[in-house]
Amino acid sequence: MAQPHVPEPVASFIEAVNRHDEQAFLDAFGTEGTEGSVDDWGRDFPDRESIKQWSDKEFIGARGVLTPEEVTVDGTRVTVIGDWRSNHANGRSSFTFDVDGDRIAKMTIREG
Repeated sequence: MAQPHVPEPVASFIEAVNRHDEQAFLDAFGTEGTEGSVDDWGRDFPDRESIKQWSDKEFIGARGVLTPEEVTVDGTRVTVIGDWRSNHANGRSSFTFDVDGDRIAKMTIREG
């Protein structure tokens, strides 16, 4: 089955996650002063340092891989539903990205 088209910058973000590239993952959210945030099932990580601490345990550090199955684009919001596999959690998950130019302003993770 062919994977659905994922628009930029979300496609590059998913590629960085799947190759466990922490620097590219963090840079997708921007740099100091233009940081994004992560909402993981209601737990908020509002800046680069808290995103890194969360990711070290539950995302990049858990060797996570996302296989997109469905993609929806609504303006600057991109939702990717797919199969998430990691050493921390597994299963169908929904990743909603609020995109601001070439970076991710917010990533929200929920059940897919």
